[in-house]
Amino acid sequence: MIADFTSLQIAAALVAALAAGFVRGLAGFGMALLLVPVLGLTVAPQSAVVTVTILSLFIGLISLRSAVGQAERSALPIGAFAVLATPLGLWLLRLTDPDLARMLIALVALGAFILVLLPKQAGTHAPGKAVTGLTGIASGVLTGFAGMPGPPIIPYYLRRAVTPQMARASMMAIFVATSTAGCTAAYLMGMMQPRHAMLAAILFPAILIGNAFGGLAFGKVSPALWRIFVGLVLGAAAVGALVKLV
Repeated sequence: MIADFTSLQIAAALVAALAAGFVRGLAGFGMALLLVPVLGLTVAPQSAVVTVTILSLFIGLISLRSAVGQAERSALPIGAFAVLATPLGLWLLRLTDPDLARMLIALVALGAFILVLLPKQAGTHAPGKAVTGLTGIASGVLTGFAGMPGPPIIPYYLRRAVTPQMARASMMAIFVATSTAGCTAAYLMGMMQPRHAMLAAILFPAILIGNAFGGLAFGKVSPALWRIFVGLVLGAAAVGALVKLV
Protein backbone atom coordinates (compact mmCIF):
# COMPACT_ATOMS: atom_id res chain seq x y z
CA MET A 1 0.00 0.00 0.00
CA ILE A 2 1.35 3.42 -1.02
CA ALA A 3 0.00 6.72 0.28
CA ASP A 4 -3.12 5.00 1.66
CA PHE A 5 -3.84 3.42 -1.75
CA THR A 6 -3.98 -0.27 -2.63
CA SER A 7 -2.51 -1.43 -5.95
CA LEU A 8 -5.99 -1.51 -7.52
CA GLN A 9 -6.73 2.00 -6.33
CA ILE A 10 -3.42 3.29 -7.70
CA ALA A 11 -4.20 1.67 -11.06
CA ALA A 12 -7.60 3.38 -11.12
CA ALA A 13 -6.00 6.67 -10.13
CA LEU A 14 -3.49 6.35 -12.99
CA VAL A 15 -6.30 5.86 -15.51
CA ALA A 16 -8.12 8.86 -14.07
CA ALA A 17 -4.90 10.89 -14.18
CA LEU A 18 -4.36 10.04 -17.86
CA ALA A 19 -7.88 11.18 -18.71
CA ALA A 20 -7.59 14.29 -16.53
CA GLY A 21 -4.30 15.20 -18.20
CA PHE A 22 -5.88 14.95 -21.65
CA VAL A 23 -8.77 17.15 -20.58
CA ARG A 24 -6.36 19.69 -19.11
CA GLY A 25 -4.29 19.78 -22.31
CA LEU A 26 -7.35 20.27 -24.51
CA ALA A 27 -9.53 22.52 -22.36
CA GLY A 28 -6.93 24.32 -20.22
CA PHE A 29 -8.65 23.14 -17.05
CA GLY A 30 -10.51 20.14 -15.69
CA MET A 31 -7.68 18.14 -14.16
CA ALA A 32 -8.67 18.95 -10.59
CA LEU A 33 -12.40 18.73 -11.38
CA LEU A 34 -11.92 15.13 -12.47
CA LEU A 35 -9.20 13.95 -10.10
CA VAL A 36 -10.19 15.44 -6.74
CA PRO A 37 -13.64 13.77 -6.56
CA VAL A 38 -12.16 10.42 -7.70
CA LEU A 39 -9.28 10.46 -5.22
CA GLY A 40 -11.55 11.85 -2.53
CA LEU A 41 -13.65 8.69 -2.62
CA THR A 42 -10.71 6.53 -1.51
CA VAL A 43 -8.66 8.86 0.69
CA ALA A 44 -9.50 11.79 2.93
CA PRO A 45 -10.53 14.91 0.97
CA GLN A 46 -7.58 16.76 2.49
CA SER A 47 -5.16 14.22 1.00
CA ALA A 48 -6.89 14.36 -2.38
CA VAL A 49 -6.80 18.17 -2.48
CA VAL A 50 -3.14 18.44 -1.49
CA THR A 51 -2.04 15.73 -3.94
CA VAL A 52 -3.88 17.30 -6.89
CA THR A 53 -2.58 20.75 -5.96
CA ILE A 54 0.97 19.41 -6.18
CA LEU A 55 0.18 17.87 -9.58
CA SER A 56 -1.33 21.16 -10.78
CA LEU A 57 1.86 22.99 -9.90
CA PHE A 58 4.07 20.42 -11.65
CA ILE A 59 2.12 20.45 -14.92
CA GLY A 60 1.46 24.18 -14.80
CA LEU A 61 5.12 25.12 -14.66
CA ILE A 62 5.78 23.20 -17.88
CA SER A 63 3.47 25.42 -19.95
CA LEU A 64 3.79 28.63 -17.93
CA ARG A 65 5.84 30.62 -20.46
CA SER A 66 3.46 30.09 -23.37
CA ALA A 67 0.40 30.60 -21.17
CA VAL A 68 1.60 33.96 -19.86
CA GLY A 69 2.33 35.15 -23.38
CA GLN A 70 -1.24 34.48 -24.57
CA ALA A 71 -3.21 35.25 -21.39
CA GLU A 72 -5.61 38.15 -20.98
CA ARG A 73 -4.51 40.95 -18.65
CA SER A 74 -7.29 40.03 -16.23
CA ALA A 75 -5.33 36.90 -15.29
CA LEU A 76 -2.96 39.00 -13.18
CA PRO A 77 -5.47 40.52 -10.71
CA ILE A 78 -7.49 37.29 -10.57
CA GLY A 79 -4.35 35.32 -9.77
CA ALA A 80 -3.27 37.83 -7.12
CA PHE A 81 -6.62 37.74 -5.29
CA ALA A 82 -6.71 33.95 -5.55
CA VAL A 83 -3.28 33.63 -3.96
CA LEU A 84 -4.38 35.72 -0.98
CA ALA A 85 -7.59 33.71 -0.48
CA THR A 86 -6.15 30.20 -0.82
CA PRO A 87 -5.10 29.77 2.85
CA LEU A 88 -8.69 30.53 3.89
CA GLY A 89 -9.91 27.60 1.81
CA LEU A 90 -7.38 25.23 3.36
CA TRP A 91 -8.40 26.35 6.82
CA LEU A 92 -12.07 25.65 6.00
CA LEU A 93 -11.14 22.21 4.62
CA ARG A 94 -9.34 21.35 7.85
CA LEU A 95 -12.47 22.22 9.86
CA THR A 96 -14.97 20.37 7.63
CA ASP A 97 -16.13 16.79 8.19
CA PRO A 98 -14.68 14.55 5.42
CA ASP A 99 -18.07 13.26 4.20
CA LEU A 100 -19.46 16.78 4.05
CA ALA A 101 -16.32 17.94 2.25
CA ARG A 102 -16.78 15.22 -0.41
CA MET A 103 -20.35 16.34 -1.00
CA LEU A 104 -19.41 20.02 -1.21
CA ILE A 105 -16.58 19.27 -3.65
CA ALA A 106 -19.02 17.42 -5.92
CA LEU A 107 -21.46 20.33 -5.72
CA VAL A 108 -18.67 22.74 -6.72
CA ALA A 109 -18.16 20.79 -9.95
CA LEU A 110 -21.92 20.78 -10.58
CA GLY A 111 -22.09 24.54 -9.98
CA ALA A 112 -19.37 25.18 -12.56
CA PHE A 113 -21.34 23.16 -15.12
CA ILE A 114 -24.50 25.21 -14.50
CA LEU A 115 -22.63 28.53 -14.79
CA VAL A 116 -21.17 27.59 -18.16
CA LEU A 117 -24.66 26.82 -19.47
CA LEU A 118 -25.86 30.37 -18.75
CA PRO A 119 -26.24 32.67 -21.80
CA LYS A 120 -23.03 34.31 -23.01
CA GLN A 121 -22.44 37.98 -22.33
CA ALA A 122 -22.55 40.51 -25.15
CA GLY A 123 -19.46 40.66 -27.33
CA THR A 124 -18.37 43.99 -25.86
CA HIS A 125 -18.97 42.97 -22.24
CA ALA A 126 -15.99 43.33 -19.91
CA PRO A 127 -16.30 42.35 -16.23
CA GLY A 128 -15.73 45.20 -13.79
CA LYS A 129 -13.07 45.33 -11.10
CA ALA A 130 -15.46 44.02 -8.43
CA VAL A 131 -16.42 40.94 -10.47
CA THR A 132 -12.78 40.29 -11.35
CA GLY A 133 -11.74 40.58 -7.71
CA LEU A 134 -14.54 38.35 -6.45
CA THR A 135 -13.69 35.79 -9.12
CA GLY A 136 -10.13 35.67 -7.81
CA ILE A 137 -11.21 35.39 -4.18
CA ALA A 138 -13.68 32.60 -4.93
CA SER A 139 -11.03 30.79 -6.98
CA GLY A 140 -8.55 30.99 -4.12
CA VAL A 141 -11.02 29.71 -1.52
CA LEU A 142 -11.93 26.78 -3.78
CA THR A 143 -8.27 26.06 -4.44
CA GLY A 144 -7.71 25.56 -0.74
CA PHE A 145 -10.98 23.81 0.07
CA ALA A 146 -11.47 21.64 -3.03
CA GLY A 147 -8.25 21.86 -5.03
CA MET A 148 -10.45 23.35 -7.79
CA PRO A 149 -9.59 26.92 -8.76
CA GLY A 150 -11.54 26.60 -12.01
CA PRO A 151 -15.28 26.88 -11.24
CA PRO A 152 -15.32 30.69 -10.78
CA ILE A 153 -12.77 31.26 -13.56
CA ILE A 154 -14.26 29.04 -16.27
CA PRO A 155 -17.51 31.01 -16.71
CA TYR A 156 -15.55 34.29 -16.32
CA TYR A 157 -13.83 33.57 -19.63
CA LEU A 158 -16.17 31.16 -21.43
CA ARG A 159 -19.25 33.37 -21.16
CA ARG A 160 -17.44 36.22 -22.93
CA ALA A 161 -16.26 36.82 -26.49
CA VAL A 162 -12.78 35.48 -25.74
CA THR A 163 -10.99 33.12 -28.09
CA PRO A 164 -10.38 29.57 -26.87
CA GLN A 165 -6.64 30.24 -27.11
CA MET A 166 -6.83 33.27 -24.79
CA ALA A 167 -9.28 31.63 -22.38
CA ARG A 168 -7.16 28.49 -22.15
CA ALA A 169 -3.92 30.43 -21.61
CA SER A 170 -5.50 32.75 -19.02
CA MET A 171 -6.84 29.85 -16.98
CA MET A 172 -3.52 28.00 -17.15
CA ALA A 173 -1.60 31.06 -15.94
CA ILE A 174 -3.99 31.58 -13.02
CA PHE A 175 -3.80 27.91 -12.06
CA VAL A 176 -0.02 28.14 -11.68
CA ALA A 177 -0.52 30.98 -9.19
CA THR A 178 -3.23 29.14 -7.25
CA SER A 179 -1.35 25.84 -7.12
CA THR A 180 1.80 27.60 -5.94
CA ALA A 181 -0.17 29.31 -3.19
CA GLY A 182 -1.95 26.05 -2.33
CA CYS A 183 1.27 24.06 -2.00
CA THR A 184 2.94 26.79 0.05
CA ALA A 185 -0.01 27.24 2.40
CA ALA A 186 -0.51 23.48 2.82
CA TYR A 187 3.15 23.04 3.75
CA LEU A 188 3.16 25.95 6.22
CA MET A 189 -0.07 24.74 7.82
CA GLY A 190 1.29 21.22 8.25
CA MET A 191 -1.25 19.70 5.85
CA MET A 192 1.28 18.46 3.28
CA GLN A 193 2.89 15.09 4.02
CA PRO A 194 5.57 13.06 2.18
CA ARG A 195 2.90 10.56 1.10
CA HIS A 196 1.14 13.32 -0.87
CA ALA A 197 4.31 14.09 -2.80
CA MET A 198 4.85 10.35 -3.35
CA LEU A 199 1.38 9.86 -4.79
CA ALA A 200 1.78 12.96 -6.97
CA ALA A 201 5.07 11.57 -8.31
CA ILE A 202 3.34 8.29 -9.20
CA LEU A 203 0.51 10.03 -11.04
CA PHE A 204 2.53 12.75 -12.76
CA PRO A 205 3.76 10.69 -15.76
CA ALA A 206 0.14 9.84 -16.62
CA ILE A 207 -0.82 13.51 -16.29
CA LEU A 208 2.11 14.51 -18.51
CA ILE A 209 1.24 12.00 -21.24
CA GLY A 210 -2.45 12.88 -21.23
CA ASN A 211 -1.69 16.61 -21.27
CA ALA A 212 0.60 16.21 -24.30
CA PHE A 213 -2.09 14.43 -26.32
CA GLY A 214 -4.70 16.97 -25.23
CA GLY A 215 -2.46 19.82 -26.34
CA LEU A 216 -2.04 18.23 -29.77
CA ALA A 217 -5.81 17.93 -30.12
CA PHE A 218 -6.48 21.54 -29.03
CA GLY A 219 -5.60 23.16 -32.34
CA LYS A 220 -7.68 20.70 -34.34
CA VAL A 221 -11.14 21.45 -32.91
CA SER A 222 -13.41 24.39 -33.66
CA PRO A 223 -14.24 26.99 -30.96
CA ALA A 224 -17.84 25.72 -30.85
CA LEU A 225 -16.78 22.10 -30.41
CA TRP A 226 -14.24 23.14 -27.78
CA ARG A 227 -16.92 24.89 -25.72
CA ILE A 228 -19.22 21.86 -26.01
CA PHE A 229 -16.39 19.63 -24.81
CA VAL A 230 -15.76 21.94 -21.85
CA GLY A 231 -19.41 21.76 -20.83
CA LEU A 232 -19.51 17.98 -21.13
CA VAL A 233 -16.39 17.61 -18.98
CA LEU A 234 -17.87 19.75 -16.24
CA GLY A 235 -21.19 17.92 -16.35
CA ALA A 236 -19.61 14.46 -16.32
CA ALA A 237 -17.32 15.34 -13.41
CA ALA A 238 -20.18 16.70 -11.34
CA VAL A 239 -22.66 13.92 -12.05
CA GLY A 240 -20.07 11.17 -11.61
CA ALA A 241 -18.98 12.51 -8.23
CA LEU A 242 -22.55 12.92 -6.97
CA VAL A 243 -23.65 9.47 -8.14
CA LYS A 244 -20.71 7.79 -6.42
CA LEU A 245 -21.42 9.66 -3.21
CA VAL A 246 -25.09 8.67 -3.22
